[in-house]
Amino acid sequence: MFKRKVEKAFQSWLENTSHKPLVVKGVRQCGKTSSVIDFANKHFKNVVYLDFREHPDYKKFFTPNLEVDSIVMRITAAMPNVEIEAGQTCFIFDEIQDCPRARGSLKYFYLDGRYEVICTGSLLGVNGYKTAAEKNEEEEASIPVGFEDIVNMYPMDFEEWLWANGIKNIHIDYLKKCLDNETPVEEALHDRFRDLLHQYIVVGGMPEVVTTFMETKQIGKVLHVQRRIVDDYKADMVKYALSADKSRIRECFESIPAQLAREYKKFNYTVVRPGGRGRDYAGSLQWIEDAGIIRRCYNTETTELPLDGNRIQSEFKVYMADIGLLVSMLEEGAQSSILEGDLFTYKGAIIENLVADIFGKMGRKLYYYHKDSGVEIDYLIRYKGKCTPVECKATTGNAKSMRTILKHPDKYHVMSAIKLGDYNIGRNEQLLTLPLYLAFLLTEV
Repeated sequence: MFKRKVEKAFQSWLENTSHKPLVVKGVRQCGKTSSVIDFANKHFKNVVYLDFREHPDYKKFFTPNLEVDSIVMRITAAMPNVEIEAGQTCFIFDEIQDCPRARGSLKYFYLDGRYEVICTGSLLGVNGYKTAAEKNEEEEASIPVGFEDIVNMYPMDFEEWLWANGIKNIHIDYLKKCLDNETPVEEALHDRFRDLLHQYIVVGGMPEVVTTFMETKQIGKVLHVQRRIVDDYKADMVKYALSADKSRIRECFESIPAQLAREYKKFNYTVVRPGGRGRDYAGSLQWIEDAGIIRRCYNTETTELPLDGNRIQSEFKVYMADIGLLVSMLEEGAQSSILEGDLFTYKGAIIENLVADIFGKMGRKLYYYHKDSGVEIDYLIRYKGKCTPVECKATTGNAKSMRTILKHPDKYHVMSAIKLGDYNIGRNEQLLTLPLYLAFLLTEV
């Protein structure tokens, strides 16, 4: 088991005396099941685990009614070895989107109060399109709005990756101190974090992929697992989407590397298919986003707060939510180049998607700034109460767009900026330069 930040959310949920059944949502294979089982085993005498994807027949436990005593009776009849005691039992409903009636039962478990329930659900099927039969099943089950506590879970982030590699709190605290004081990171530690970053770009945060890398250190085996996960996502697209949308969803997904290979990476439907239009593919792209596979980064009207209020709904870039999966979709050889320190191939797509991965997993919404005049900033974030441009560049010199914005405060209302790259901490007047591996510490808003 890796140390995961979501454990704190689970603990807070349990300590809240008025908590409701917990639903843990997240993209497939991000570690939901293992984290939930580990937590339940630590805190409850009895754990009853039902996986509706692996055992569709478990749906019968919730028919014909959702009375808690009746559900318990059906479970114990079919699984005589399980122990169920009031006040000491936690039910785990895994892949609950595959059994809407189990989700409907959460209201009755909450009102009954004798047992705890933790559920996991991939966003596939929870959000997005459903067949008419699935919609009817959900309506009949009466999904329990207001009777769930929901936690969103993501693949392992960069800090969790550092923990998995033996980095201690003392090391993280040292990095925070360097950031706060704007002093360079000591060379030996700088090189270590730099190497760990390059490995993270190739491996990403899917727990099974991380485990494979930690045990074998073989990139070929890492790629095999990553590509199987990508294939599983494609299979889910076929399973969960409406028949008319299956091919369009897959086309949108498979176009992502090509979208990011362009100089201006705004998502373009004609890259999905020649002559493609938003009205044909917008819903398909939304489906992939609802599944947690991608993140959108919106262009903004101005470089001012609030960023969400200034976003341009129709202009956005699309990044993979996990950097390792993006790299696995690139051509052979990209992985070895990255491990050797070449982060700026593929027209900057890798480094931009890395920052999208880090910002997204820390809960930041993604924004950028682009004007036809040629002014373009990779990211805009709210940092220390101000709109702060963030550029991802290879060298320490000021980027042209950044210089333009900083030289015209009356027009852009920007007083300072951050540049992330393959170098140490430094400052040049209004511009703070940081190594890429410090991006995860830009948490202050």
